[in-house]
Amino acid sequence: GNPELPTAVNITWSSINFKTILQWQPKPSGYFYTVEIHGQTSDTKKKCILTSETECDVTDVLRNVRETYTAHILSVTSSVMDNFEEPPFAVSEKFTPYNQTVLGKPEIQNYTQKGSKLNVVFQDPLTPYTFPNGSFQSIRDIFQHDLEYKLYYWKDQSSGKKDAITKSQKFEVSIDSTKNYCFYIQGLIPSRRENRIGQESVVLCTSVGRNILDEYGAEVFIIIAVIAIAVITLAVVLPVILCKRKKAKAAREKEPLNGV
Repeated sequence: GNPELPTAVNITWSSINFKTILQWQPKPSGYFYTVEIHGQTSDTKKKCILTSETECDVTDVLRNVRETYTAHILSVTSSVMDNFEEPPFAVSEKFTPYNQTVLGKPEIQNYTQKGSKLNVVFQDPLTPYTFPNGSFQSIRDIFQHDLEYKLYYWKDQSSGKKDAITKSQKFEVSIDSTKNYCFYIQGLIPSRRENRIGQESVVLCTSVGRNILDEYGAEVFIIIAVIAIAVITLAVVLPVILCKRKKAKAAREKEPLNGV
């Protein structure tokens, strides 16, 4: 090979919902990279052949998500690779998609607050992998019973959180019917040692029975009160000032002119 060619460093796997990107450094100058994915039981597969980039989407060659893979990033100089000489390469850390991909944000489809019950319905994140009919698999299709979701919820404008867990796609929790609540959801794989908790969904809040004080807080009422007092004061004081000015002007008009 060519031992003088630089080899890749800082190799990292970035994976969310099984979409997996391999990244490394440095940017090549005068040479290229080719990525080889090696599985413990599967054949070696090449990706991003002769690329001048420093990242490669390897999602489609990691379909066996329970397999453990390593990536060899080869440094090569031309489109013709001599079969008898192995180019210099760097090896990544091991990566098992099933254990290491990050769970993405669940999508909240609907939520209602009726009486003392908060109901939340959400959708599983989709993966890049498809069924034979072309529809995308969700993370539930892959993780099945290993997948749970956790709901965090709290009274609006309060810091005290409660939580609930479900294996389905909906939550129903008991709440204080006189208060509004905010909440978010995260996926959860309890059997994992790492990356057990997924990304947080958007935070949403109910608005049942919300009044102006709940919406804007006491500070706004203080400001409104100050403005109201100022307006009332002006309404009382201004006529008095105008009246005094009018009387003073009338008095001056009645005074005899000097020298007449």
